[in-house]
Amino acid sequence: MSYQKDLERGSGEVLRLELSEFKGRKLFNIRIWYQDKESGEYRPTAKGVTIKPEQFQEFKQAILEAEAEVDQALQE
Repeated sequence: MSYQKDLERGSGEVLRLELSEFKGRKLFNIRIWYQDKESGEYRPTAKGVTIKPEQFQEFKQAILEAEAEVDQALQE
């Protein structure tokens, strides 16, 4: 799997969106990762969500539907 995008959260954390595989199943993960102070490597936290590929289109549609509400909230 090759897709990975990190969104900076500050304080040594990123919100990582990635395609991964676990026990032979392909998954889309949205998870907070933290930077280990000793090694400098990023490690996953338990904070996040895993989406099955067959759920991705429904998830995407929900994000698109929320876009106008989010835009309005940012303008207030």
